[in-house]
Amino acid sequence: MTGPTSKNNHRKRGRFIRKKILFLIFLFLALTFSAQKTIAQKKYTLEELYMVALENAEKVLIAKEEVYLSERQKDKALSVLFPKLSAFGSFTKYNDEKFSQGGVITQPNEAYSWGLRLDQSFSLSGRELIALRISQKGIEKSKYDLYSIKESYLVNVSLAYFNVLKAKKFLEIANANVQRLVKHRDAALTRLKVGEVTKTALLRAEAELSGAKSELIRADNNLKLAKSMLATTVGLDENFEIEDIPLTEEGLDLDFLLPRCKLLDIECLKQTAFSERADLKSLKVLMKISQDQISYTKGTYFPTLIMEGAWIKREENPSSALLNKESIYGGIKILFPFFEGGLRRAEVREAESKMKQAELIYEDSKKMVGTEVENAYFDLITLKGMMKSLEDQLSFAKENFQSISKQFEFGLASSIDVIDANTLLITSERQLAEVIYNFQMSKIRLQKAIGILLKSVNGYLLIN
Repeated sequence: MTGPTSKNNHRKRGRFIRKKILFLIFLFLALTFSAQKTIAQKKYTLEELYMVALENAEKVLIAKEEVYLSERQKDKALSVLFPKLSAFGSFTKYNDEKFSQGGVITQPNEAYSWGLRLDQSFSLSGRELIALRISQKGIEKSKYDLYSIKESYLVNVSLAYFNVLKAKKFLEIANANVQRLVKHRDAALTRLKVGEVTKTALLRAEAELSGAKSELIRADNNLKLAKSMLATTVGLDENFEIEDIPLTEEGLDLDFLLPRCKLLDIECLKQTAFSERADLKSLKVLMKISQDQISYTKGTYFPTLIMEGAWIKREENPSSALLNKESIYGGIKILFPFFEGGLRRAEVREAESKMKQAELIYEDSKKMVGTEVENAYFDLITLKGMMKSLEDQLSFAKENFQSISKQFEFGLASSIDVIDANTLLITSERQLAEVIYNFQMSKIRLQKAIGILLKSVNGYLLIN
């Protein structure tokens, strides 16, 4: 009896242990898979970075709060147009009762009163309606300000984005440079062993290789710094990657920036900026507000009409036969201040001065916008023209390096020739990369300069 029972217990125990082991393995694999998903780097396109930035940026959130505050200002201006209804009540305790000679109570021991009161006042100049109109234009202005802040922030995000791409490209260039110089150093070492070159050639190759390795370390650190700046600007952690923008013929086409300007005419671009720029629209609204503010201030010269009505209930202890226990009344008053020491005149002059100031600010901003459009336009045209020349230069530099390297292997070129060819190659690579990403950034700056950047972002309606 003991033998079979012991075997069954061992089998059960073995099955339990196997199940436990399988469970632990499954749990380990599940946790590993989950951890890999957690630490997986998300890749962002430029437009995805735009979306995240506009949701997280403090400056944008502050501007949104300004829109909310301007809407509440409208509510306050609207509330003035409605009458005020209030309830009141009072209790009075006298030190003694008093009677007239005829025995009528002239002063009770206690008196109570309560009731409702309706009040409404407005200026005969319609100041309240002007104030409402000003608050509505304030909402419009704050929305234009929000739009302008969004566009400016997108430019900052774009700059950080292209700095990362540029740093990645420079790191690739530095890494390729190290690999080329390693091959050159090995070739110099081989030729030194067979006595075809002197040790000076090897030392020069080693020195260039050390400098290239140092540049590789710097390029790697610059990439980390650029990613950190992008993460801070957008509001991300640093565990992310970004997708490059492929440079195609379509990407070189400038007509997409503004279809209505067929030849990308500079004057057409300026006129578009004057009509599309949100900051200029905001200043136009400010001028209208300043004009309304003059009318609002001049309204103080007009009288104010005050209407009031009330229902009052009274009780006394002891009660008098002459007591009016309930009354309802209404009344109209006109308040017309004749002299206030020159206050109203000063306020009107102040409002007129602010109007003039708003006009000057608009004209000055318009000139600045025109200059900004010109700078962005000519910068873009210049970079596009440089790109073709630098592409040709890079192609020649690659062929030159390959030819010099072959000649060095066969003893037809010196180590200095190889290093010079390599320097020309890496300089050409860096210059072309710099121009390519600066060109992409210039397109965004031109879009912002003419006021169409935010509208060109896919999904704009989702973030507007």
